[in-house]
Amino acid sequence: MIKVEGLTKRYGSTEAVKNISFEVDKGEIVGFLGPNGAGKTTTMRVLTCFLPPTEGAASIAGFDVLSETLEVKRRIGYLPETPPLYSEMSVCDYLEFVARLKGINSVDVASRVDTVIDRCNLGDFRQKLNGQLSKGYRQRVGLAQALIHDPEVLVLDEPTAGLDPKQIIEVRQLISNLSGDHTVILSTHILPEVSTTCGRVIIINEGRIEASDTPENLTARLQGHDSIWLELDGPTDQVESKLAVVPGVEQVTLADERSGRSAWQVQADKDPSVRTALAKAVIDAGWGLFEVRSVGLSLEDIFLKLTDSDPLLDYDSDETDDSEVDEGTSSK
Repeated sequence: MIKVEGLTKRYGSTEAVKNISFEVDKGEIVGFLGPNGAGKTTTMRVLTCFLPPTEGAASIAGFDVLSETLEVKRRIGYLPETPPLYSEMSVCDYLEFVARLKGINSVDVASRVDTVIDRCNLGDFRQKLNGQLSKGYRQRVGLAQALIHDPEVLVLDEPTAGLDPKQIIEVRQLISNLSGDHTVILSTHILPEVSTTCGRVIIINEGRIEASDTPENLTARLQGHDSIWLELDGPTDQVESKLAVVPGVEQVTLADERSGRSAWQVQADKDPSVRTALAKAVIDAGWGLFEVRSVGLSLEDIFLKLTDSDPLLDYDSDETDDSEVDEGTSSK
């Protein structure tokens, strides 16, 4: 549905995107994850025909973004970081205006507006002016305008930037509900955005793609050992020595101790039988075993391992990705 091959975008001597290639299948929600200035917004603007590529190719539903621009635009819905709203128009009037711009038949405009208002939970605000809406509801209207023509592909650039925690949860749920009906590529520098809404992650850094896979597969590829979490009620001095001699165990670390229980982080060979052996060792010693589970790498760990740098990723940042375009523009 989305295909990018050897895409490069230069602003003068500055390379914002450097020979990247990836594909997004029909019905997928894919997170385009990277720090500010990594090349996310530039890539989004190429895919939506706002910027031409310097080299390489990109296509949406089989149509080239450079030579078949109108066909591409008919098949995409785009939500930029700042929704393109007219503050003096009501929600309903604005969506009707966008529907006509998108070429929707006049007899279908009202039904399409009703559909997206319902889908984005805007029913109580349809007659309210856009300029009077909170940022969270302006974001909903922005998503509604992207959906108005029922596009095959949605391109969402930092869709929760600047929202409060409640608004973030609501917008993420809206995006998750789009899976299957639409192909979605979602650019973000906020880690939970990917883990809560996306089935696959593409990690980009300094204009290059570092990895493309599910978070689970990335963990399996990058984690050289199994990390196992145990909670039990044995005496700590005896537990450590008992667990350390289990075949396959490399390191045993006390993680927490309270109310007669202790929690342990065990590094071991990537062999499921080690967990069984650890559980057996605890039970044979006569201690109570409350929990045993594998602990995967977090997305932060994955990013650090892939980039070997200090990423600017965070959980609550309101920073935007405009710097990559501003810097490039200044070098034209």
